[in-house]
Amino acid sequence: MTVWKNLGSAVGAGIRGLLYMIVGTIVVALVITLVTAGHVWAYARQDDRGEADTILVLGAAQYNGTPSNWFAARLDHAADLYNDGVAPRIVTVGGKLDGDAYTEAEAGERYLEDKGVPASDISTIVHGSDTLESAELFGDEADKEGWGSVVVVTDPAHSLRATDMVRDQGVSAHASPTRTGPAVSGREAQLDSILHETGGLLYYRVTRNGGGDYTVKE
Repeated sequence: MTVWKNLGSAVGAGIRGLLYMIVGTIVVALVITLVTAGHVWAYARQDDRGEADTILVLGAAQYNGTPSNWFAARLDHAADLYNDGVAPRIVTVGGKLDGDAYTEAEAGERYLEDKGVPASDISTIVHGSDTLESAELFGDEADKEGWGSVVVVTDPAHSLRATDMVRDQGVSAHASPTRTGPAVSGREAQLDSILHETGGLLYYRVTRNGGGDYTVKE
């Protein structure tokens, strides 16, 4: 009888230990997620317009050379930064889908030229299917051209992940996100962006892979 009692106690202790471990893991994961979300939110509210060698505009959807509303908001902000003397050059980056006539980078270049930015002050990187690949390609170009610093222009919630990825290429980077466009059109859109970017940033920090970006449909 004593043997069975001791065995039952051992099993009970083992189950309790397992439950404690599971609950502890969940609590730690929740805390890390909340802290990361807070960091994404706080960074999204910052706007660093310190001078740099370049302004990097992260690509988004374009339609036959016309930027989507998401992309146009980023490009408008980049043009404002350029006109304010933040940097003497704008770099557009982004490839294209099968059947597209233009890359995102080319569509961005055309748009900026229409806004009065001289073609000589725009550089295009016509590849890049997600944020990490775009950051890596920009890092290669920066190394070749001698660009040591960059202002990253994208949507607010995306700023932290994008800037971290660019910094990891050895380039001094800070962010000045757009304050217009669909990404900031309402609380629901902003919350959705923060949740998405929290997951994306955690995935990047754990795996050093890019994961997925938004599929922009407007």
